[in-house]
Amino acid sequence: MKRTFLFFTTLLCFLFFISCKQAPATVAEAPETTKPDMTVLKAEIQALNDTWAKATNARDVATIMGFYGDDIISMQDDKATITGKAAVEKDAASWFSEAKEGNVAMYETLEVFGDDKMLTEIGKSTTKDASGKVVNSGKYIAVWEKRNGKWECIREMTNDDMKREDK
Repeated sequence: MKRTFLFFTTLLCFLFFISCKQAPATVAEAPETTKPDMTVLKAEIQALNDTWAKATNARDVATIMGFYGDDIISMQDDKATITGKAAVEKDAASWFSEAKEGNVAMYETLEVFGDDKMLTEIGKSTTKDASGKVVNSGKYIAVWEKRNGKWECIREMTNDDMKREDK
């Protein structure tokens, strides 16, 4: 009887220890996310800037306004903050009426960061006169958001390198 009792006691202890053993923790794998190709995104923004420059040189306000979101906020040299597409359009029309004929604008995307839904662009601008002389240069930061499959500029800040009287 002692043997049977000892056998069952040992068996119960063994089963107790086995039942207390925790299952190995399984590591849940995070879903694989693909990082956007920043070279491709930079090229997309540069293509927009090339079209923007052509529209600037043609004084085509309507095409330029197509790049902006309705909620655009624009911060430019020597001006108060401009809020909203209608206000930016009015400012652009005013700027074109004062711009010298024959000047050619160019925009270069230097860097972009973000993702395929929202990007921040750092760029530079150059304006040359009809003879090819640089009459203005500057830099800018623009925030682009992809809306309905199309990049829209929703924030921009520009800063000229040259003093106003030098232009």
